Amino acid sequence: MHFKFIDSNTKLGNNNQRNLKRKLQFPQIYQISLLLMVGLAICSIIISPVSAGTKYQTGSPNLSVSISGSNEFTAGNTETVALKVQNTGFNTMKMVQSGIVDRDDIPSTAKMVTVSLDAGDAPVVIKSDPQMIGDVAASGSIPVSFTVLVKDDAKAGTYELPATLSYTYLAEADQQGTDSISYRYNKKDIYLNIPFTVKPSITLDITGVQTESLNAGGSGYVTLNLKNSGSDSGFNAIAKLIRKDNSPVVPVDSTIYIGKLDPETELTAKFKVSISKDAEEQSYPLSVRVDYKNSDGENLSTQVKDFGVQVGSKVSFSVVSDPATINVGQKKVIEVRYKNDGSATAYSAEARISAVDPFTSNDDLAYLGDLKPGESGVAKFEVSAASDATVKTYGLDSEVRYRDALDNSQISDTVKVPIIVESAQGMGPLPGVIVVLLILGGGYYLYSKRRSGNPV
Repeated sequence: MHFKFIDSNTKLGNNNQRNLKRKLQFPQIYQISLLLMVGLAICSIIISPVSAGTKYQTGSPNLSVSISGSNEFTAGNTETVALKVQNTGFNTMKMVQSGIVDRDDIPSTAKMVTVSLDAGDAPVVIKSDPQMIGDVAASGSIPVSFTVLVKDDAKAGTYELPATLSYTYLAEADQQGTDSISYRYNKKDIYLNIPFTVKPSITLDITGVQTESLNAGGSGYVTLNLKNSGSDSGFNAIAKLIRKDNSPVVPVDSTIYIGKLDPETELTAKFKVSISKDAEEQSYPLSVRVDYKNSDGENLSTQVKDFGVQVGSKVSFSVVSDPATINVGQKKVIEVRYKNDGSATAYSAEARISAVDPFTSNDDLAYLGDLKPGESGVAKFEVSAASDATVKTYGLDSEVRYRDALDNSQISDTVKVPIIVESAQGMGPLPGVIVVLLILGGGYYLYSKRRSGNPV
């Protein structure tokens, strides 16, 4: 057996060496870490932009305005003119430096831009007020639109609409110290002209209006004299009559084919209309327009033209004769006079009476003929009063059926016919006298027979 002896001093010496080595390594690690932290701090100070700001030395807005889309419009129409406001300004020098405070605005931005559009010498009416469109940055654009009425008599051609652009911009920004800036803004107005083209078109004029048989509750005709006062011809033209809002005059035949309509050409268009029975005797509105194709094949419409037509009162009748009288249990022919109180002629008028208890009638229809306004006619009816009829005044319903000027059948409102029922005694002393005469006559006859010796 072999034994290996280790000296304790040797072992202690090894431990001391390791501890010494550790003591020597710790200061080195600490120094390296401290150097790294200091280096990072220096780097962050060097590359950090926190204290750096931006300053624009020069630059200003440059605004322009143009029509977006087509600039051709039609006379007589209300059009929407779409514009585009563009800023082509730019900044020529930019400075980034520590200690500069960033500006709130850029010199090339047009601020609080207002756009105004005027008619100038163009045959238009500008319906829109000046419009605020806000800020327009450099290389940016903002749309804006105006409502424009092109006048009916606008001649074809190219015109100019004056436009005004009003705005402010940053003229100068002076930094005071390290935390404040003094701004100075300028105001500027730019005056530009926008080309505006009126296309050749039809201009519709109404040169005359004639009416026929326009009465409440009936039908009639409206004839229009139309003229093309424009500079273009219309092809496949169609005239259209249009009801105006809730007017009681309603087109029945509302479309008339015209064909070709050349400049300065006049024509007539006849439309059939119906009138509400509730219409009053006054003038009511209607409208007309012409749809057509222009020389380029575009489908166009003229401006709607309004006009008025006079409507007469409804044909009505009244009974102007005295009340008829009839006795209880009597059959009698009564006469009733009807008067035309309306403003139109009633053709082939017939009166009908409605017999109700205590009356009966086997002949309740009577012919009156043609009755002009204010004229009257007499109707005869055979009427029987029941034997148990109450003595008083009755009102029987009647109506008048007639034909209007367009040969349409019409029926009047109900007209009351007064009839007075009287008792049999109401006939006076005539029946009693007849009875006495019969008795006397009979007595005389018997007396004559006896005197002659003839048997009775």
